[in-house]
Amino acid sequence: MPSATSSTPAYVETLSRIPKESFLFGPSPIQYLPRLTAELGCKVEIYAKREDCNSSLAYGGNKVRKLVDAKSKHATHLVSVGGVASNHTRAVTATAVASGLKAVTVQEKWVPIDPPLYDQTGNILLSRLMGDDEAFAEIEKAGGKPYYIPAGASDHELGGLGFVNIIVELAEQEEAQKLPFFDTLLGRGRKVNGIDASGKPAETKAQGSRIARNTPKLLDDDDTLEIPDEAIVLDQRFHAGIYGIPGPGTIEAMKFAARTDALITDPVYEGKSMDGMRKLITEGTIKPGIYVLYVHLGGQPALNAYSSYFGAEELK
Repeated sequence: MPSATSSTPAYVETLSRIPKESFLFGPSPIQYLPRLTAELGCKVEIYAKREDCNSSLAYGGNKVRKLVDAKSKHATHLVSVGGVASNHTRAVTATAVASGLKAVTVQEKWVPIDPPLYDQTGNILLSRLMGDDEAFAEIEKAGGKPYYIPAGASDHELGGLGFVNIIVELAEQEEAQKLPFFDTLLGRGRKVNGIDASGKPAETKAQGSRIARNTPKLLDDDDTLEIPDEAIVLDQRFHAGIYGIPGPGTIEAMKFAARTDALITDPVYEGKSMDGMRKLITEGTIKPGIYVLYVHLGGQPALNAYSSYFGAEELK
């Protein structure tokens, strides 16, 4: 991790001193996607930051970056909540097992669908295989020390730090690999852009605002980060109306990524973001001639629970 210099912000050094236990292989790789680039008319150069390949813990993914604080707090159990097909609770269970802790996860039905084996395959199967406890036990009565992690881990007070690390990591990769994604990668941006996959844009925007404004405080950043509400922009065209249910555009985008560069995405998040990226490029919102970095956050194990969305007709 670089130390603070005239060209490197002080928060980089502060970040390196925060106690954590890393479960990552190292920087997740950056992969050029030549066939996907060609299929979109070579208007831009498209790369993927492969967060889905970042760890040995149960298929990895971006959730692993958020779960590095519990062991330093001498916890005995990780406790969290998620949907039936939750990537987050899979990552919590994997982190607990790898740390010698126990996992207690509450799996709730957040998605109003009931396809065959939805509650028996994918992430929930992996969590059960690793030994999570789906019933919320009275851990403290039994002498344990629970460590509670909110759904998704982002709203945990330290949840945003995992992705501050990814910015530092990207700056180093950009320099080493001569990839011009960003002019001021470590600078102090004032705009947050995203594609909403939840179908609840007001809640998503509020959460993004909290994380963006609170994380700098953990890094002793004296320069108050001012992010007006209008600077947080969510594109609502690709969420298909509801969290956890793929729309036709989602399915088409997943097939497109898989059939160009064998890039497998999930129907909850990455399929929707892939749909959004394609549209933003083809409509010209992402300007021709630039380098695009698609950050693949993982989630593919959930795909098994959605097999009924990919019948013979859908896969033609």
